[in-house]
Amino acid sequence: MNVKKVVRVGKLFSFYGSLLTDKQQEFVKLYYYHDLSLGEIAEEKEISRQAVFDNLKRSEEALERYEDELGMTEYYFAMQEKIEALHDKLEQVSAKLNPEETAEFKRLLAELKAHHEGELE
Repeated sequence: MNVKKVVRVGKLFSFYGSLLTDKQQEFVKLYYYHDLSLGEIAEEKEISRQAVFDNLKRSEEALERYEDELGMTEYYFAMQEKIEALHDKLEQVSAKLNPEETAEFKRLLAELKAHHEGELE
């Protein structure tokens, strides 16, 4: 299995998995998270290997379509890079700031990061 594809589907599933049907969610979890083969899933679900393949293909296409339309993962990772760049810049300039300013910037950066990670609303 292609590692890049596994990572991509995993990222998309974390954002859009709840938009898939229960059956699609189950098949994606079995295949990508539990590393079961098409044959193992087919045997467990008492369906054909082709049916498993078709379900996974439709699921992957749906996840890609959601990303094309909504762009949440692209936005999330772009923001994550900007937060990291801001952190690096703060580390570079903190020696030029007084301790109170540095503490305030670090507090704001931590709050921004927590908000980005979904820990704050």
